[in-house]
Amino acid sequence: MSGNQQELELAISGMNCASCVAHVEKALVSVNGVSSASVNLATERAHLVLARPVAAEDLILSVEQAGYKAAFANTNDRNEQADRRKQERLQLKQRFFVALIATAPVFVMEMGGHLVPAFHHWIMTNLGIWSWIIQAALTTLVMFGPGRAFYQKGLPALLRLQPDMNSLVALGSLAAWGYSLVATFAPILLPTGTVNIYFEAAAVIVTLILLGRLMEANARGRTSDAIARLVKLQPHVATRVKGEQHETVDIAQIHVDDLLLVRPGERIALDGEIIQGASYIDESMMTGEPIPVSKSTGAQVIGGTLNTNGSFTYKVTKIGKETLLAQIIDLVESAQGSKLPIQALVDKITQWFVPVVMLIAALTFMVWLIVGPEPALGFALVNAVAVLIIACPCAMGLATPTSIMVGTGRAANLGLLFRRGSALQTLAEVKTIAFDKTGTLTIGQPTLTDFIVAPGFEKSFVLALAATAEQHSEHPIASALVKAAEAENISLGNVEAFEAITGSGLKATVSGRTIHIGADRLFTPLGIALDSFLESAQQLASEGKTPIYIAIDNQIAAVMALADTVKSGTTEALKALHDLGFKIAMITGDNQRTADVIARQLGIDLVVAEVLPKQKVSAVKKLRKQHGAIAFVGDGINDAPALAEADLGLAIGTGTDIAIESADLVLVSGGIDGVPKSISLARATMRNIKQNLFWAFAYNAALIPLAAGVAYPIFGVLLSPMLAAGAMALSSVFVVTNALRLKTWRYEYTTEKLN
Repeated sequence: MSGNQQELELAISGMNCASCVAHVEKALVSVNGVSSASVNLATERAHLVLARPVAAEDLILSVEQAGYKAAFANTNDRNEQADRRKQERLQLKQRFFVALIATAPVFVMEMGGHLVPAFHHWIMTNLGIWSWIIQAALTTLVMFGPGRAFYQKGLPALLRLQPDMNSLVALGSLAAWGYSLVATFAPILLPTGTVNIYFEAAAVIVTLILLGRLMEANARGRTSDAIARLVKLQPHVATRVKGEQHETVDIAQIHVDDLLLVRPGERIALDGEIIQGASYIDESMMTGEPIPVSKSTGAQVIGGTLNTNGSFTYKVTKIGKETLLAQIIDLVESAQGSKLPIQALVDKITQWFVPVVMLIAALTFMVWLIVGPEPALGFALVNAVAVLIIACPCAMGLATPTSIMVGTGRAANLGLLFRRGSALQTLAEVKTIAFDKTGTLTIGQPTLTDFIVAPGFEKSFVLALAATAEQHSEHPIASALVKAAEAENISLGNVEAFEAITGSGLKATVSGRTIHIGADRLFTPLGIALDSFLESAQQLASEGKTPIYIAIDNQIAAVMALADTVKSGTTEALKALHDLGFKIAMITGDNQRTADVIARQLGIDLVVAEVLPKQKVSAVKKLRKQHGAIAFVGDGINDAPALAEADLGLAIGTGTDIAIESADLVLVSGGIDGVPKSISLARATMRNIKQNLFWAFAYNAALIPLAAGVAYPIFGVLLSPMLAAGAMALSSVFVVTNALRLKTWRYEYTTEKLN
């Protein structure tokens, strides 16, 4: 998105199917200044990209003119939205039961006679024409009472030439009802032998579709459970410490730097740092790690996590939208509202689906009227109604977004935060994964293992100058040197001048001496020969250590070696990725020999070594050119460009904010074991989506011709409009129920290969 563009979200209500989504998107894009609009049926949200500021009234009016309602969405209306959906489900339930009570006598009076001929004789003997009049009255009650929404929405949409699922239901039920009214009150208008009623079809159609909507609403309500669980994690009150006093306050009244007391069994209210006490914290809802983590003075704690057995006091460092929990909720909501590339085909089809179904229904009516057996008019009407009723664009509209909602929600429970739902599809398709080494594969805290000085230099003298030069640097090498000096009780002096040379090392002035510290590439341009340490450096590199040189007054003084510890679980995670069929690459600033040794130890296939921070993007591009779509895993500030450049960026959750902002997926636990886990979940989600799409398309492709009567000439079988209504109602329920299976997904080590 360019710098002058804006993004905003609208809450959309009144949508029922994929055609509704297409109509809302078309309406929003027609507003001058809207670059693109993406509407999600499952979340009932519209994501807009604006080329310039647009009046709110214009956006809302465009949606209302399309037959739907719109309001500006914000993250504070979650409870409002949940209450609204609960109220809608309650109203649907009431409408369904009213319709069921009124439909039951209609069904019994009409269909009972087909099942028990004696019952039909009794009805006609005792009620006669009043049987039809009673059915007419009850069916009218069902259609324009509980079922009135179908006509209030469907008929105006038809007049706007933007028919949707409601239009199909309205046309089908009105056709059966209207024909039956004529047969009841003006039978003379109909040809001889065609005076039949279909009140039961109209009533049952409305009742079954209301039942389907109710079942779908209940199932869709469960797809957003992940957000609800996350929201419930944050306590509403906390214990604030003021001197010797403790007070219970609402978290909205807490400010940064306030001190909060947390007792055993309580949830931590906001993010902060422990200043007194210690405990074990259950962070499983954030990181997916089931084992409580030991925390003591100086440790960071996360709002929403559970204190287990100790008491401690901590200082609040983040409140409101800045807390990790709030950011996680926003990320999950954003991912759930996005569209996958696979949805593009569905969108194109659904734009034409309803008009094509109406055309098929018209053709069905004409063919049966012309060549059908007697009564041809009755056959034509029944089959045309069946075509209108059985078509289900709703299933197509829900196939992708419901799976995304449940899949990303399940991922959040496991500590895998998809910032964009589209990353699910990309992650399932990449075949090469590149890792930054320091901080990603390793802990990122190297220790000094070797320190070899040149003849004429004392180790303590060189170490003192080097540690002094590095003491104000935040680089891991600096920390290793300073700790080594402290271990030998070496006091540090003052730095008179300091210059960091990105990707190579540093230059400093200490006690009037010029100090250079860095990799071999730092010294070549300076004309400082490293020959005397060549053999030592090669030996250190062969052991997987990183050689760093120290020069004093342009004379080489020492070579030291640093080694970083591989993160726990790294070897197992890389093996799992290999077994899944991935190529694994490592991008590092280490020299080639050191990098090759580490790669052999970890079983890495591809090594890109001696890479400066600014060259990581070029390294990613090179790997993509050679091996196709690539995912990059990193954690630091200098990883952000590479994360953005990769087809998919995965950020380690313990990394910097800028790295996380540039990533498509955040691994909150901080370990790369989340990489194979996220890939397995992405594949499971994509399989689920494909199952849903197959069902949605196969259902319509198979049953619309059956409803049109293609099986009648061969098998003598016709599909009743009532069965059509039942099938249509269940189709969308099937899609949502299938998506809900992802809620129970568990990661299992597998040797499933890439396709």
